[in-house]
Amino acid sequence: MKTWRELRGFPFAIRLLLLNQLGVNTGFYLLVPYLATHLGEDLGMSAAVVGIVLGVRNLSQQGLFIVGGSAADRLGARGVIIAGCGLRTVGFALFALGDGLPVLIAASVLSGLAGALFNPAVRAYLAREAGDRKAEAFALFNVFATTGALLGPLLGSVLLLVDFRASALTAAGIFAVLTVAQALVLPARETPPAGGSVLGDWREVLGDRAFLAFSLAMTGMFTLENQLYLLLPDGARRATGWEGAAGVVFLTGTLANLALQLRITRALKDRGRRTVWIGCGLALMALAFLPPLLTAGEPAAEGTGGAALALLPILAGALLLYLGLMIAQPFVMELIPAFGRPELTGTRFGIFYVTSGIAAALGNTLVGWAMDTGRSGAAWLPWVCCAVFGLLSAAGVGWLHRLRAVPEHQPPRPVAAAGGDTGRQRDEVTT
Repeated sequence: MKTWRELRGFPFAIRLLLLNQLGVNTGFYLLVPYLATHLGEDLGMSAAVVGIVLGVRNLSQQGLFIVGGSAADRLGARGVIIAGCGLRTVGFALFALGDGLPVLIAASVLSGLAGALFNPAVRAYLAREAGDRKAEAFALFNVFATTGALLGPLLGSVLLLVDFRASALTAAGIFAVLTVAQALVLPARETPPAGGSVLGDWREVLGDRAFLAFSLAMTGMFTLENQLYLLLPDGARRATGWEGAAGVVFLTGTLANLALQLRITRALKDRGRRTVWIGCGLALMALAFLPPLLTAGEPAAEGTGGAALALLPILAGALLLYLGLMIAQPFVMELIPAFGRPELTGTRFGIFYVTSGIAAALGNTLVGWAMDTGRSGAAWLPWVCCAVFGLLSAAGVGWLHRLRAVPEHQPPRPVAAAGGDTGRQRDEVTT
């Protein structure tokens, strides 16, 4: 109920974008988790070809975020959001209708480009519309995104009982509805005239060393968040010997997110500097890998009771990871536009995701190597590796905090006693 009351307090445009994100994640996770199985088993493609198709989609998205961000700044976020949803409609429809490699590559490129367009554009639009309530807006954004990430696989698993094409066409249909809805009712906003060139915008943002340092410090957040889909599910399956254990881990975290995200953000937003809470969130994410470390390498439990007990350390780790993410992520999103001119908000989001995405990809590669190495007798290695990632990121944010390199609002000052300060609330920006 609190989520819906909070939602009604935002302008119509923000409410529409939050529902849009619910649909985006539902459609995405309805299809993409099952794509590799379809390519390998249904179409009989080799692992190398499957890797090419999936890699092209990921590269098209991660590598072009900067293009989507610049387009949002110069052409207007609304049009870029609509174009992105339209392109993903076509891309997912091609996955349903095409079996040949050229068609599948085209589908991957269009699907990735679509994400590169609407992801920074949605966040730029949301940041501009939310005003001084950015943290709450991005907290709600996280709630709706997480809900979609839960609904998508559930719906996809049902549709796969028919076939993969039913799943892909449903995903394409969701994006088609989103495209039409936003074209009809998402309010247009005036785009300030852009001075200089796109390359000049990129140079300005890339020349902001504090912003780049902040983006790199977020490597741990992105790397550890990805372990919700890699290391933690793998640990749950190995501890219990049950494939369904991975779903229990994800469900636990999702329910915690729905119940606690808004409460946490509202409780913390006026109680200290943003970088302090981001650092605390990252440290908590690092600590999330210690409970599973205690039972790493032990043989799979026997019986239902044994499996339930073996799963508890993994669930504790997942819950801590979600809590850390709920603390840090809304404030990270809130701070990105504060680094420079509001006219470059989209560009900053684009470059932030490119920088963090590349660094996180390298981090995930290291975690994957640690998982492979750990299976030969060092089961503790991937868990320690992730804890170190989180602690290094927390230390990086702490270092930026001490240097006052991150622009952030002070919490409102309490009313002073009689004879002291006038009690006027004040927001200070320090750099």
